[in-house]
Amino acid sequence: MKATNEGWMARLALRSAAWSERWFPDAWIFAALGVVIVALATLGFGSTPVATMNAFGDGFWSLIPFTMQMAFIVIGGYVVATAPVVKRLIDRLAQIPRTGRGAICYIAFLSMLTSLLSWGFSLIFGGLLVRALAQREDLRMDYRAAGAAAYLGLGAIWAMGLSSSAAQLQANPASMPPGLLAITGVLPFTSTIFLWQSLVMTACLITASMLVCWFTAPSDQNARTARDYGITEGAAVPELPPRQKPGEWLEYSPLLSIVIGVMGLGWLGHEFITKHAVSAIANLNTYNFLFLTVGLLLHWRPRSFLDAVTRSVPSTAGVLIQFPLYGGIAALLTKAQGFGGETLAHRLSQLFVHIASTDSFPAVMGLYSAVLGFFVPSGGGKWLVEAPYVMQAANDLHVHLGWAVQVYNAAEALPNLVNPFWMLPLLGVLGLKARDVVGYTFMQFVVHLPLVIGLLWLLGLTLQYVPPVMP
Repeated sequence: MKATNEGWMARLALRSAAWSERWFPDAWIFAALGVVIVALATLGFGSTPVATMNAFGDGFWSLIPFTMQMAFIVIGGYVVATAPVVKRLIDRLAQIPRTGRGAICYIAFLSMLTSLLSWGFSLIFGGLLVRALAQREDLRMDYRAAGAAAYLGLGAIWAMGLSSSAAQLQANPASMPPGLLAITGVLPFTSTIFLWQSLVMTACLITASMLVCWFTAPSDQNARTARDYGITEGAAVPELPPRQKPGEWLEYSPLLSIVIGVMGLGWLGHEFITKHAVSAIANLNTYNFLFLTVGLLLHWRPRSFLDAVTRSVPSTAGVLIQFPLYGGIAALLTKAQGFGGETLAHRLSQLFVHIASTDSFPAVMGLYSAVLGFFVPSGGGKWLVEAPYVMQAANDLHVHLGWAVQVYNAAEALPNLVNPFWMLPLLGVLGLKARDVVGYTFMQFVVHLPLVIGLLWLLGLTLQYVPPVMP
């Protein structure tokens, strides 16, 4: 079916995707431009060149622990999703839907649920589920719409769940830049993703996303299946090659996996017994340790586990090379002093205070964060840039600090629906290009934008300001 036969919104989305693939530079370029723009702004507000350069250099490596933690979210999610037992589970799950439209909604639902646990797992799990469903000869499912549905975890609600980097960062004082810790204090999950307002918003977004999937899925007559794209087989997880050398026997024996796995599970059990469950899972190290331990046990043999890790590493390249720049930007915002000894973060917070009120702050900040996300596809790292001045403004306006984090989390996902950067791991599994799925994710964006902004404003009215709590 040609694009001219589609609705005007789908045609517009396809053209937008084609334009972005042709003209959008690499995401690192966006981060590098951010460094230049912020540095010029600090100079413009009176900071000296030496102070500006020192702030950038001092901040460059300030986020190494957080950078590695975010990289391991990707690695852990990939390792678990590609374990043989999980692959068999996916094949069984693929037998449940009875219609193409129902399959698309089914994919969306499972993708969103798993993203609340791990966005890295959700992308790979969703892609493998689509490929498994596409092999059913009794099911005529539009492959493009199914791919878009598999992306809804990252494109709709991932930041409202446990893998929210903003909520995780705010709950872990050891991972926070000192300048940000002084502004916000520590915000436990009970003040962010586990607020009842957050749960209501997440439920509304899941419901809306599934309704859009239902009403935009093509009929059987107009559906383009995987075979139309030359895809005739399911996604292959490479088989473990046979052992060839005597020295490899431990790599193929489950002995080490069992010993290390038992030790890991024992430590995790101690953490959850001796600490409140919310506090335990809020620790990013514990969160990643859980996924790696489960992944090791599910792969059973160390060789299978190590091969999965190797395949996952390329997906972490963007995080590893971009986050040091975000650390430099955060330091430029909070450390480089200009006229009157004020930092750029302080001046931006004053601007927010000027244009927003306590009631309108969630809507204003949500729109701003969504727009910035089109140019800085960070998967959460953008919070490091925004947080110093956004949270200072929230303090000044007496806005609930945990809800300010959730405003960012909800708005963070919106540009993902039309920006192809975070689609890449999923598209690699599906064998598609961004332009093939953006027509459907754009439809989601059109619905989500007013819904998210409206809910942020409405639910924000039910919360009262609580002063920062220092560790």
